[in-house]
Amino acid sequence: MKATLALSCLLVAASSALADPYSMAIGQARRDSAQNDAEQRRLANQEGDNGSSQPASGQNAAANNPALAATLQNISNLQTDLVAFIGSTDDHPDPSQKIALMNDLSSAAGSTKASAESVKELAKDLFTATAGNKKLLAQKLPLAREIHAVFNSSHLTPTQQQSVFDNVQKTLTDAGVPLGAAIDVVTDLKTIAGETK
Repeated sequence: MKATLALSCLLVAASSALADPYSMAIGQARRDSAQNDAEQRRLANQEGDNGSSQPASGQNAAANNPALAATLQNISNLQTDLVAFIGSTDDHPDPSQKIALMNDLSSAAGSTKASAESVKELAKDLFTATAGNKKLLAQKLPLAREIHAVFNSSHLTPTQQQSVFDNVQKTLTDAGVPLGAAIDVVTDLKTIAGETK
């Protein structure tokens, strides 16, 4: 019985260690928010019984946590940028699209920022890798999450960083991006990870 319990705990710990760190943070924030909402409803009901009325909070985790809200907004912006690149039929990105991506990449970092040159190089290589590749539309969210995570690499262990790099390369190559172009993106991300530690 103890062996089964120990094995179960080990499996849970292993799956947690391998999970996407931002998905875990978002999930925890949502659980915390749900608990907070339940507590606020309970308090509102108690106060309602005492004659005062206070509406129950229906705010989500992002509204309760400005850092989470900023993270989710940045990931959403990165998705929009990727969709614009994926939809491109030109050999060069529209200047406004490239500027939007570079701004969103720069604002992805929560603390230490990557150099402008590294951000510019990543934007260029992302365009090369994603332009016109409709297969990547289904992968825009995971790709945006992974890119955002790299810009906050101080929160990632070396194992988590390597997992992000592997995931990005696999996502790109599975969608038919040439290996060389995928490696260029990953190399840029490794440079940025080193700069944002």
